[in-house]
Amino acid sequence: MSANLTGLPPRYLRTPEAARFLGLSGRTLEKHRTYGTGPGYRKLGGRVVYAIDDLQAWADRGAVTSTSDPRGNVLPAKRHGTVPPAFAGRHAR
Repeated sequence: MSANLTGLPPRYLRTPEAARFLGLSGRTLEKHRTYGTGPGYRKLGGRVVYAIDDLQAWADRGAVTSTSDPRGNVLPAKRHGTVPPAFAGRHAR
């Protein structure tokens, strides 16, 4: 961060801006938020906002130096783990 921004509050981005910052679609970022696999966010009133530092930290979790490195810690935007009993079998019909 540049010296002239020191001391200012963090800048927050709405979902479309945050998605562009990460090079993702807005829908993908929304899915990450739904499944709990995305960057941290805040709710200000009814608005979802992302701090730039949170976006950068999340993206940095996926950093690798070689294709032989284990994959980073950024999960795909899909449901992970076990399905809660309330949802089990809903789509089987």
